[in-house]
Amino acid sequence: MKKLDKAQAAERIAKLRSVINEYRYYYHVLDTSTMSEAAADSLKHELSELETQYPELITPDSPTQRVAGLPLPGFTQVRHQTRMTSLNDVFSREELQAWLDRTQKLLPGEPLEFFVDLKMDGLACSVIYQDGVYTQAVTRGDGLVGEDVTVNIRTLDSVPMTLRSDPAHALFLKGRTEIRGEVIMYKKDFAALNKKREAEGLPAFANPRNLAAGSIRQLDPTLTAARPLRFRAWELLRDDLHEVPTNMFAYETIRALGLAANLQAAICSSLDEVMQFAASWEDKRHDLAYNTDGLVIKLNNREQVTRLGVVGKAPRGAVAFKYAAEEATTVVRDIVLSIGRTGAATPVAVFDPVVVAGTTVQHASLHNADEIARKDIRVGDTVVIFKAGDIIPQVLKVLTELRPRNTKKFDMEKELARQYPELAFDRPEGEVVYRVKGATGPLLLKRAVAHFASKGALDIDGMGEKNVIALVDAGLVKDMADIYAITKEQLLELDRFAEVSATNLSQAIAAAKTPELPRFIYGLGIRHVGQQTGIDLAEHFGSLDKLAHATLDELMLVEGIGDIVAESLLAWFADPDNEKLLQKFDKLGVRPQYESHARGPLHGKSFVITGTLEELGRDEAADKIRALGGTFQSSVGKDTSYLVVGKNVGASKLAKAEKLGTTQIDEAALLKLLQIGH
Repeated sequence: MKKLDKAQAAERIAKLRSVINEYRYYYHVLDTSTMSEAAADSLKHELSELETQYPELITPDSPTQRVAGLPLPGFTQVRHQTRMTSLNDVFSREELQAWLDRTQKLLPGEPLEFFVDLKMDGLACSVIYQDGVYTQAVTRGDGLVGEDVTVNIRTLDSVPMTLRSDPAHALFLKGRTEIRGEVIMYKKDFAALNKKREAEGLPAFANPRNLAAGSIRQLDPTLTAARPLRFRAWELLRDDLHEVPTNMFAYETIRALGLAANLQAAICSSLDEVMQFAASWEDKRHDLAYNTDGLVIKLNNREQVTRLGVVGKAPRGAVAFKYAAEEATTVVRDIVLSIGRTGAATPVAVFDPVVVAGTTVQHASLHNADEIARKDIRVGDTVVIFKAGDIIPQVLKVLTELRPRNTKKFDMEKELARQYPELAFDRPEGEVVYRVKGATGPLLLKRAVAHFASKGALDIDGMGEKNVIALVDAGLVKDMADIYAITKEQLLELDRFAEVSATNLSQAIAAAKTPELPRFIYGLGIRHVGQQTGIDLAEHFGSLDKLAHATLDELMLVEGIGDIVAESLLAWFADPDNEKLLQKFDKLGVRPQYESHARGPLHGKSFVITGTLEELGRDEAADKIRALGGTFQSSVGKDTSYLVVGKNVGASKLAKAEKLGTTQIDEAALLKLLQIGH
């Protein structure tokens, strides 16, 4: 390159700085590029060479002066000229409405307009310009006093050393202009940095927000410069408040002056529009370059915001609307074991209910004993849970510092013996799962399907034990839901079925696609859930979906259900295999129906039958009692209303009924109560 004299160099330097600053503006503010990064680097190199030749031409705002060489001895404390407030959080439309109601009460009759923007997850920082030239940068700190990070922020290409000259906003190039915003790191840059560290054998950084904050607070600015940080502005302050009338004007001015402010920001005229904006970004936010966990909602009119003032550390005129958390903490109340259709024992953690990613989570599969041991999950522990793929809740880690005293490590074999004393388990060599000993998957499946189709459950005519065995052995039924996928043609291929029997079973299966909900619940074979419990659950929840999502406390509100039954229900619905089974039922068109009998003529009355009845079978009598709102019991108790005495009775029930003073009636009296005439 031809050597330039000082005058020529000064002219060339001015042009280079202008072109480089323009490139920076388009790249960081408008998210576009006027040239390749390599070309821009070449221009910066030329500028550096010229400034080396003529150091007297170097100015503080030159693009080459971003990186300072020596580490700082420490950070100086700086008092903010205007307090950096934080925002109160709201999590629902109802809470947002409550904020709006308070605001309208303080500004009666005034029209309100809302400024809405995506809330960035980074380090809040203030950048100060004097007469358009960068002079200082200060972290939020406690809102009143922050740390001077002028040298470190200088290393960020997204922060101009001189505000962009714009005739429409020339006012802001004179006097003190303060621009506040967030220091962030793009997700792609964070991932690339961690990939590089992994290749170098270094530990990965936890998240972009912590890394951005830690990078700005490095005493060595060269470390800050080495990390791909960006500054996104969200506030503009002037000594004369009237110079910035609205928040939207602030954003437009910030961009005109050469800094980035989110282009997604919008004006809303009503709460409905605010919620529509929130809904539109709930999923799309994951496609943004940076992380966001919600919105910032402010009154657009800044004079109104000023009049509303500040309460504590938060302004009355703005709130942060948070999307549903994707991680949360809760306490492990118990660990229960679920036995799947293959005989596998799956440990399930029962939590204090907590909202994660918009839904209430109260249990999660812990997979196996090895996984529990690896994470050392214990009853009583406070755990961090998350939703894998926004669907399946899982335990991320245990907060051992919050662990109560005297907690015990989970002993899988001891718990299997305690929770299933009637079964034996073993863990095959090379496997992580404990299984029921001596019971193969097909054997358990046959039992489950036979129970599902039995008279007390769905009562599918033609699905007796032998036919169930044939269907499972033929591979037509691999779970209970497969019953509904069987075709007449498939049945005819089996030795046990002819035209009539195949037709009858096909029709019976089709008729069972809208089963009574209590029968369906009982038919699922959930441990400790009998026919009456199925009725009680159906009556209380009214639908399978509500039952499946019920909390432990909600389950225990059902009369007759205690800890053991409630936890058994939670474990069953938490088992991934069972979740898939219910989805398959739904996909095959199975729609359990429920018609409440709670207010029938026998509501509040409970019956026990001893001996044999002449006109009614025991099951038929039980069904009719339940259909009229009564309760059918297997044994006499304090709450038994009637003992129905048939022929060939046993002495024990009679003796207990006499001891408790239970009313005894004969079959004729029962038929009268059931409104059956002779």
